Amino acid sequence: MKIIVVCGAGASSTFVAVKLRSAAAARGMSVQVAAGSASQLDSLAAVDVVLVGAHLEAAVPGLRARAAATGTAVAVLPPVSPAALDGALALDLALNAKAGAR
Repeated sequence: MKIIVVCGAGASSTFVAVKLRSAAAARGMSVQVAAGSASQLDSLAAVDVVLVGAHLEAAVPGLRARAAATGTAVAVLPPVSPAALDGALALDLALNAKAGAR
């Protein structure tokens, strides 16, 4: 599974990506997690899930429209600071979003 975490500038998403990788490793799951800003999302091909920072929720409808063409699921992260975000919760959010996109 490939997950991309996006935020405004890419710094917070990097922190969340590290937590996601750790949570996946703890479960014995193999996932690819990339981080970046929303402006860096050129292509969603081969991306299973995009996790979007809560502060970018206004951009989600447009992102979902783009993602529909590739079957990519889009979910919004909870509105907490990246330091407070639980990696397991973020991983569950991604897994549930992907399951719902099928």
